[in-house]
Formats: sequence, structure tokens, C-alpha cells
Amino acid sequence: MDWNRIQGNWKQFTGKAKEQWGKLTDDDLKVVDGRREQLEGKLQERYGYDKDQIRKEVDNWLSSI
Repeated sequence: MDWNRIQGNWKQFTGKAKEQWGKLTDDDLKVVDGRREQLEGKLQERYGYDKDQIRKEVDNWLSSI
């Protein structure tokens, strides 16, 4: 799946994102609004991971849905 599809259907994917990363709030997901860079930033903020680790997690999540 490509990120353009995620972005275009973000509301459908917010539940899956919240399952994957439970520390994300509904407000976080509204701010992200389907933008990968915003998602990565919020994940760094909530989990304290470095940028490379976040990128890998998002890539793994993307391939699993």
C-alpha cells in the first residue's frame, strides 16, 4: 500500500494507527491528518524513538495493512 492511499483515506486508518501506537490520542491523529511526516513527529514525541526507528515502524505498519 502506498502512502497516498493512506492520506486519502486517513479517517479509515486512524483506528489501525491507534491499535499500533496506543499512546497516540485522537487529537494527535487529527493533527496528523494523513501526513506521514506529522505521524512520525507525533510518534517521536510520544515514544521518544529516534527518526530511523520511527521510519522503520511506519514502514512496517504500512506493509502490514
